[in-house]
Amino acid sequence: MGDYRKLLKQLEQKANKTKAEKFKKHNMPRDRSNGLALNRCRRCGKKGKGVIKSYHLNYCHQCFREIASKLGFKKYD
Repeated sequence: MGDYRKLLKQLEQKANKTKAEKFKKHNMPRDRSNGLALNRCRRCGKKGKGVIKSYHLNYCHQCFREIASKLGFKKYD
């Protein structure tokens, strides 16, 4: 995410401002209203398919396995 900001800074220092404006228009990350990019782990920040949304937990499966017992979940064999 920091890569585009670095490029913007470099482009803004150049004489031709239209390149910076064109870059902003076509390459800035969009604000998402739906999709996998919105689901983030509240502990580590990972986003995507591995996020457990049940009971509004919003933990990725690795973090959930580490703290499940603290949350009151029990493992049944």
